[in-house]
Amino acid sequence: MDPKLVSLAAANFLFVGSHFVMSHGLRRHIEAMFGRKFFPLIYSVVSIVFFIWIVMAFRAAPSGDLPGTGETGWIIATLLLIPAMVLYAGSMQGNPALPMPGAEEAARAEPTGVFAVTRHPMMWGFALWAASHLILFTSWRTMITAGAMGFLALYGAHKQDRKKRAQLGADWELWQSRTHYWPRWHRLFAAGMLPWAIALILWVFLSWLHMPLAGIPAGIWRWF
Repeated sequence: MDPKLVSLAAANFLFVGSHFVMSHGLRRHIEAMFGRKFFPLIYSVVSIVFFIWIVMAFRAAPSGDLPGTGETGWIIATLLLIPAMVLYAGSMQGNPALPMPGAEEAARAEPTGVFAVTRHPMMWGFALWAASHLILFTSWRTMITAGAMGFLALYGAHKQDRKKRAQLGADWELWQSRTHYWPRWHRLFAAGMLPWAIALILWVFLSWLHMPLAGIPAGIWRWF
């Protein structure tokens, strides 16, 4: 295998692995050593270091070394990003999975909007983003990175259930009993006007941003 792809795979492995290790296995030990208030800082620094490595390795790795799925793949990928943006936009408010004050109260509330679709809308948003890139099948660097991010999102959501049960107790158990891990996609259209409006704006803007950042026209801009 190309050494540059090995470096990229290692960066992704350590980025994903560090998230799981720090969030679960070593969290109590890190908090015991450095204090609970310093844990988010340590977590962020480690994540940023590995993310920078991913970006540098991704740019150095070969591009276009897989056949791709052509225009059909681009159409599917473009459409997949719309529900991804809806789930992400709707997850920013009233989400008991986020480390915020009032998480217990949010967990006791009746699930509405994107939370009626899945209790992990942010994670599924990232998973759909990953799927949109895997479908394109354009390069090994994209397959490695998108695969790693998709795994982090979906397995991370599963692990998050266990962590939140330990943190929130009966409140999270109630939330879990009212919601679903696997999305109920037919409920996405009832997520509300605001998440859809924000999602469409993000969809257009981030697709446009793909060209200056990655050098590849994406989304609707590919056909303009």
